[in-house]
Amino acid sequence: MRKVLVSLLCASLFLYSCTPQPDGSDDPTTLREVKGGKYYGGLFKLNESDYFKNLFPHNINDAISYRIATQIYEGLVKFNPDNLELVPSIAESFSQDTSQTVYTFKIRKGVMFHDNECFPGGKGREVTADDIKFCFTLLCTDHVNNQGYSAVFKGILKGADAYYTASAGGKKPNFELEGVKVVDKYTVQLILSQPTSIFLYNLAKPYSFIFPKEAYEKYDVDMRTKAVGTGPFVIDRIDEGNAVILKKNVSYYLSDENGNKLPYLSGIKIRFMKDKKSELLEFKKGNLDMMYRMPTDHIIEIEEEATQKKGQYGKYDLQRTPELATHFLLFLNSGKIFGNRNVRKAFSYAINRNYILEAILNGEGFGPAIYGITPPAFAEKGYDIRNIKGYDYNVDSAKYYLRKAGYSDGKDFPRVKLQLNSDGERNVAVAEEVQKQLREGLGVQIDIEVVPLAQLLENMQTGKADFARGGWLADYPNPENFLWFFYGKNVPSDQNKISYPNMMRYQNPEFDKYYEMGIRAKTQEEAFKYFMMAENIMIQDAPIIVLWYDEGYRLVQPNIKNFPNNAMQYRDFTKVYMVPGKKAS
Repeated sequence: MRKVLVSLLCASLFLYSCTPQPDGSDDPTTLREVKGGKYYGGLFKLNESDYFKNLFPHNINDAISYRIATQIYEGLVKFNPDNLELVPSIAESFSQDTSQTVYTFKIRKGVMFHDNECFPGGKGREVTADDIKFCFTLLCTDHVNNQGYSAVFKGILKGADAYYTASAGGKKPNFELEGVKVVDKYTVQLILSQPTSIFLYNLAKPYSFIFPKEAYEKYDVDMRTKAVGTGPFVIDRIDEGNAVILKKNVSYYLSDENGNKLPYLSGIKIRFMKDKKSELLEFKKGNLDMMYRMPTDHIIEIEEEATQKKGQYGKYDLQRTPELATHFLLFLNSGKIFGNRNVRKAFSYAINRNYILEAILNGEGFGPAIYGITPPAFAEKGYDIRNIKGYDYNVDSAKYYLRKAGYSDGKDFPRVKLQLNSDGERNVAVAEEVQKQLREGLGVQIDIEVVPLAQLLENMQTGKADFARGGWLADYPNPENFLWFFYGKNVPSDQNKISYPNMMRYQNPEFDKYYEMGIRAKTQEEAFKYFMMAENIMIQDAPIIVLWYDEGYRLVQPNIKNFPNNAMQYRDFTKVYMVPGKKAS
C-alpha cells in the first residue's frame, strides 16, 4: 500500500515532477526541487507589443529582437543583470596590455554550439578561437545584412576599415583582418588601432554574438529565424507573427554555486499581442508571468495597489526603475522639409512634454526630456544632463523659429506625415497629442500613419520617413551609446543607401570631432567631458524632438524568482526560476 501511495503522491503533487525528460530537460508544466532550494522546470511566458525583426546577430537593431537573441546567443562578455557590469561569458577571462590596445581573451573549454542540422549528425561542436575570428571578420565585411560594423569595430579595430572597404560589392579581400589574431585553440587577441573608452562594451552588443560558420553557410539570410548560438536556450519553434518558443539548452556549460546545471527553466514562450489591455487581462488570468509597460489608463491604479499591497494588483510584484531609454521624434535632416534647422527648432519648442508625460502617459516615465537625448540615469556615473541646454515648452520661441524658416503662422507649410509603430496604442496616443499641439501652437497640420515596427525601421533607414517616432534603449550603460546615433560619418554619401544608426542623416563636423575625442579618451572623466560637448552641439541643431526619459514598470507573478529589473531591460533568464504555488490569478 505504501508503494501505491508514494506513486500516487508523486504523480499528483502540484507543480512537481519526479523525473526529468529523456532529453535532459524538465517538463515545463511541473517543477522539480534541486540543491539550494531552486527548482527545475516551468515555462516562462511573456508578451512583446511588436513582432521581432531579425535574430541574425549582425542585423539586430530593435530591442525585441535583442531581448530574444540574448537567450540564444552569447558574446565574449555580457552584462550582469543585477548591476549591468560587464562579466566574462564565452571568454572565461580577458586582459589588456599596457598600451590599452591589445586585448587577450581566454575561451572557456567545453562551450558547445547548439545541436543543429548545420553540423554533421546534428550534434553541436565546441567553440574555439577560430569561431571568434570568423564572426568578427564577417562583422568587418561590407554586406547588406551587416548593420553592426560601425557600432563595434569601425575606426577602432586595427585593419578593420581597410578590410571593410576591400569587401565592398561582395569582393573577398586578399588579406587577413589584422586586428584579430588566433593565438591558440582557446586564445584570441583583438588589436586596436588606438585606445578607446568603450571597446569592451562593444563586445557585449548583439552584433558581437558568436555563431558557427556552419550555420551561416547553411542558412545565410534565413538566420533571421535559424538561430544557432551557445546560450542557455534554443529555438523550439517559431509561429510567425504569433509566438516564439525557446527550450532549455541541455548542453549548456554553466552550473550554479550548488552544482546544478543551468538554466533552471524548461523554456520561454514569447507572444506578440499589440493591445495592452488584452495583455493585462492575460497576465491577471495567470497566462503571463511578467508584464512590461502597463495600459496608460491603469497606471495610477496599478501603482497604488501594488505598492500598498491591496486590491487586485496588490498580490503581484511591481518593479520600477529609471531606464537608460529616451523617446523622441526623428526628422529627416537631409530632406526638403526638415533640412531646415529653424523648422526643427520650431517643432522642438512647440511640444509640451510635461503635459504628454502626465496627461497622456499618466506619469509612466521618469521625466520630460527638456535636456538632451541621454537619460538622467547617467548622472550617477558623473554625466549630468542638466548641463545640456535643451528645449522646454515655449510657443513664442516656436513661432519665432517658424517665421525665421519662412512659414509665418504656419502658412504654406507642407502637410507632413508622422510614421510610428503602435506599441500597445501608447505611441498613437502620444502622436495624436503632438498632432494637436503642432496644429494649435504653430498652425501646422500633420497626418499620422501607424505601420509595423519592421516597416518603420526600414522607412527610417532608407530615408522614406520625413518625420517618425523613435526610441533608444541603451545597448550598454554609457552616454556614448546614445551619441553614436548621431555620428555623421555613419551617413552614406548615396542618399539611396541605408543609413544606420544615424537614421536622421544628421551631420555636423563639430559634433563628430568631440564625439571622436570622447571615444579615444583613456579615462571616463575625459570621455564624458567630450561627449557632453558633442551632445550640446547636437541638441542645438535639433535633429530630433526629445520627448521623455523612460522608467520601467514591470508586473511579475509572485512565484517568479531571481529575475532582476534593470535600467536597460536586459533580460538574462539563465538563473530565473519558479517556485511551487499558484500564480496570483
